[in-house]
Amino acid sequence: MIKGEGSQGAGPGPNGPETAPQRPRAAARPRPSKGRGRARADRSGLSAAAILGFSVALITLILDQATKIYAYRVLDLPVNEPLVLTPFLNLIVVWNRGISYGLFQQDGDWGRWTLIVVSILASIGLSIWIRRTRAKLLAASLGLIVGGAIGNVIDRLWYGAVFDFIQFHVGDWSWYVFNVADAAIVAGVIGLLYDSFFLEGRRGR
Repeated sequence: MIKGEGSQGAGPGPNGPETAPQRPRAAARPRPSKGRGRARADRSGLSAAAILGFSVALITLILDQATKIYAYRVLDLPVNEPLVLTPFLNLIVVWNRGISYGLFQQDGDWGRWTLIVVSILASIGLSIWIRRTRAKLLAASLGLIVGGAIGNVIDRLWYGAVFDFIQFHVGDWSWYVFNVADAAIVAGVIGLLYDSFFLEGRRGR
């Protein structure tokens, strides 16, 4: 019986039975590694500690400048000083041309700009440290210092000196006149010391 042209199947060839041609298989695409994707995301994004540190720096800067503007513009402290708030707390005006709490006073523009440049470089270095750390207390402490340093830099650029106005005293004894930025810097240094002496060794284990 002769098969019709429409019948399926290949007939015998001159050199033996023929087989149906096979289509070439498409090359399998390599699947992206999940581990590599996560590693890239970790490198490009900020850690929770870094977000905390930069947030603390921003909040510190806002509080520092807001309190200074309120004391200088709203309370008109240069005219109305001293303002007695409690038996141990006054608001007075002190223009600080040194570092925090009136230390290392500088006279002239050279000293002023030196402190500005040093403060900016220190803030950049500490910000890089915040970016790299994974320890939340360390990042928050660094954020306090960065926010306070930038706040005082703004004062030096705007007023020519740092605006200090908070005075604690007990009787005739008076503590340094300071501002929110100074208090934040001191708190940040205390946090750094605590982290260095009590927490850093535990993280290395």
